[in-house]
Amino acid sequence: MGTSSEAFRFVDLFAGLGGFHVALNGLAGHGVFAAEWEHTLRALYKVNFGVDAWGDLNELSSDEMIASTVPDHHILTAGFPCQPFSKAGDQLGFKDTNQGNLFFKVHDILRVKRPRHFILENVPNILKHDGGRTKATIIGMLEELGYSVDVEHFSPHEFGIPQVRDRAYFVGSLEGLDHFEWPAKHKAPTEIHWVLRPDVPSSRAIPEQTLRAIDMWGDFLRCSPPALKLPSFPIWAMEFGATYPYEDETPSGVWARRPVWGLRQMGLKGSFGQSLECTIEEQISRIPSHANRVGDFRFPTWKRTFIRQNREFYQENRSWIDPWLARWRPQEFYSSFQKMEWNAQGESRDIDNFVLQVRASGLRVKRPTTSPSLIAFTQTQVPILGANLTGERRYMTPAECAELQCLGEIQLPASDLDAYKALGNAVNARVVKAIAERLLYGIIRANSSITSDLEPLGANA
Repeated sequence: MGTSSEAFRFVDLFAGLGGFHVALNGLAGHGVFAAEWEHTLRALYKVNFGVDAWGDLNELSSDEMIASTVPDHHILTAGFPCQPFSKAGDQLGFKDTNQGNLFFKVHDILRVKRPRHFILENVPNILKHDGGRTKATIIGMLEELGYSVDVEHFSPHEFGIPQVRDRAYFVGSLEGLDHFEWPAKHKAPTEIHWVLRPDVPSSRAIPEQTLRAIDMWGDFLRCSPPALKLPSFPIWAMEFGATYPYEDETPSGVWARRPVWGLRQMGLKGSFGQSLECTIEEQISRIPSHANRVGDFRFPTWKRTFIRQNREFYQENRSWIDPWLARWRPQEFYSSFQKMEWNAQGESRDIDNFVLQVRASGLRVKRPTTSPSLIAFTQTQVPILGANLTGERRYMTPAECAELQCLGEIQLPASDLDAYKALGNAVNARVVKAIAERLLYGIIRANSSITSDLEPLGANA
């Protein structure tokens, strides 16, 4: 395909909300093909970009179909499904027959259509998955097609965007990468208020128990002595008062060794100091969920360390923790609310000064400099803004999350939950644009209308 000053052509696979399209359109690119299996997002792609997106790429089942269906293009982009490679999933990789093998469909299109360049995006764990063999397989297969390949990982906060969201990017070129340089990473501070949209109100109420859990941990912070450095390790309140074995033996090991009595008659205590003088079934219910799985005969080092640190922290601070426990009874909360991650060391201890997120690992408290990583949210994992940031505790809105992904004013799914999910799966358009304008320099340099907008968001704030 010849080079000209006309707009370059691109395809957008696993398109989602179209983050790649937003980025490449900003470089005067012209989208000629897109694929997205989810019907709602396919319809939105047509609304936002005027392109009728293909559905299931697996339906392009032959080289002939690929050749006749996918137009010629200069660059292929694909944020191929990340779940098979994510730490949050089962990490089946290419063995995931539903999603892990979709990289091979990307490979098929590259093999048949031979675009000059590509950009692929995935979770950073893909670089370490299967001992590095997954990364080696991907690069090897792409190099066999004649592409020079390089890989790097970036987070939006390194581009002046207040979000920490590390992602791996593979770039490739049939023309070699001798003149390609990865974009520089910014080190300037960011602030969450840059993306807040007070003109777009939040339409979802925070559940009552979530609000109570925030109040509970806010009280914990207030009660802690000002001179005390709060733990950098996750605070596990269920370990306050617990004495069940964890170093050389586990509860599961005791149950296997003493199948009638288990931990009974050993003078040990479970979560929040509960007595274990009870049946084995009751013992299991009184041991924290991170320690009660049958068959766990030795805990990993990190878990033993966290248990030990929390028990020592409790013993050293019982004078103010015990009244807090009696006041709030955290054992009556969901397990995820019984834990807190304090990621704001050295800051004032008013919980409403921070950005909060409820995760399986606990209530995460972050400085208001960045948002937690946008993920394919369940309702509980949408970032919550403290009352001192916005006047009231509220979820970040889909419009604000779209700002974090640099998607401009595109139309989002009508349902907030669908919007959060799609935004969690989206690529960050600003990061992609920074990579693409360097990779495609030889194609776009003649177009003097293209300008870079890659200054940090707060440069003029």
